Amino acid sequence: MADAISGKDVIKMIKDQGVEMIDLKFVDLPGTMQHLAIPPSEVTEDLFTEGTGFDGSSIRGFQAIHESDMLLVPDASTANMDPVYEIKTLSLICDIRDPLTGEEYSRDPRHIAHKAEAYLKSSGLGDQSFWGPELEFFIFDSARFDQSANEGFYHIDSDEGIWNAGAAERIGGGPSQGFRPRHKEGYFPAPPVDTLSDIRSEAVIEMQKFGIKVEKHHHEVATAGQGEIDIVFDTLTQTADNVMYYKYLLKNIAAKHGKVATFMPKPLFGDNGTGMHTHQSIWKDGKNTFYGDGYAHMSQSMKYYIGGLLKHAPALLAFAAPTTNSYRRLVPGFEAPVNLAYSARNRSACCRIPAYFDTPNSKRIEFRCPDPTANPYLAFAAMLLAGIDGIRNEIDPGDPLDVDLYDLSPEEAANVEQVPGSLDAVLDALEADHEFLLAGDVFTSDLIETWLDYKRTNELDPMRLRPHPYEFFLYFDA
Repeated sequence: MADAISGKDVIKMIKDQGVEMIDLKFVDLPGTMQHLAIPPSEVTEDLFTEGTGFDGSSIRGFQAIHESDMLLVPDASTANMDPVYEIKTLSLICDIRDPLTGEEYSRDPRHIAHKAEAYLKSSGLGDQSFWGPELEFFIFDSARFDQSANEGFYHIDSDEGIWNAGAAERIGGGPSQGFRPRHKEGYFPAPPVDTLSDIRSEAVIEMQKFGIKVEKHHHEVATAGQGEIDIVFDTLTQTADNVMYYKYLLKNIAAKHGKVATFMPKPLFGDNGTGMHTHQSIWKDGKNTFYGDGYAHMSQSMKYYIGGLLKHAPALLAFAAPTTNSYRRLVPGFEAPVNLAYSARNRSACCRIPAYFDTPNSKRIEFRCPDPTANPYLAFAAMLLAGIDGIRNEIDPGDPLDVDLYDLSPEEAANVEQVPGSLDAVLDALEADHEFLLAGDVFTSDLIETWLDYKRTNELDPMRLRPHPYEFFLYFDA
């Protein structure tokens, strides 16, 4: 993002750039971007201190209808020209405030991220934490799905999909040319196999205009348009903001090209899913506290941080892999890491210590279980609190496992704990293990109870009530 600016600076920007509309964005509890728009005449310096009203009762995870009035307070430092609209529009990310108390709203995900950063400072363990998530995604040509009393289906299609190798024509017209990545062979093929490079490049260009630093982009392993854009690390709240803008821009750029982008963890059967490997480190007095003289040049503090991540991983996944579809990806023996272990270089461990560059500034932990359906404000905050709990309580994760954890014998594998295999299991784990999240009042009991109730009522129960299409294949002739 741009350097911190004031409300007065934003007003000047609106005038200087001929802005016609201001888009106020915020994030609901599950992690979906919401917005409303106001004209320039409504933008005063008071807007950045007093906010503007909205009805919170219709926002997922927010207030009950009898406590619906809420305030959106724009963060001036997030001001950027928005490329999505034809009308010249300025975008601002907002914090949410309770109009009666004047305090930040306890269920606002961004407020929780701010509190996590403040708690790190108050702990004395560090001044800042840095975060570098790797978001994967699919760009399809079409997606259809429905569920009714007598029918349930989904259908996705991609001209890149290997299942279209026998098609006479390409999606959108023209003869089929046969260049398509096979299952699990989509990592780095050049055009004409990779047909989506220009769309990813366009997304990178627009992200950079938003101040998001981008490291690289490429096709990912799966067929049918899987990709990845790697953004450069930043502080916790800033990175969560960047993740939300990343998803917003990519979805809209894909739509502009007549395609659809999704961050769903497992939209394809039989090919790789979509993760959000999350790199993280703690810094103090300008130095990386994770660098030391231990295994893979990690410090004792970093080792204990890993211990906290591994100990609390089942509860963490309620925020970091928060959908029923997340557990189509987190399956033992397939591509996603499910073993609660750590290692240098070994990508089959939940916690990896990247070894591209072995320098003090580059030392970090890569937690590989999360996926991009996570609300980044909540997921990053929860991971930080788990790591801090590990450091404070000196939680030892044991010895590293520098073998391919997928190739262990049954006897060896039995000694390696794995992450839970379903959303209901990680919600139960969160219910049983959340004291570490209450430290510093970062998360509140109310928010955790709201999260558990929302997920169970709106996701788990509806899934249980509906027949699955594959059940007809298994049981219709019983």
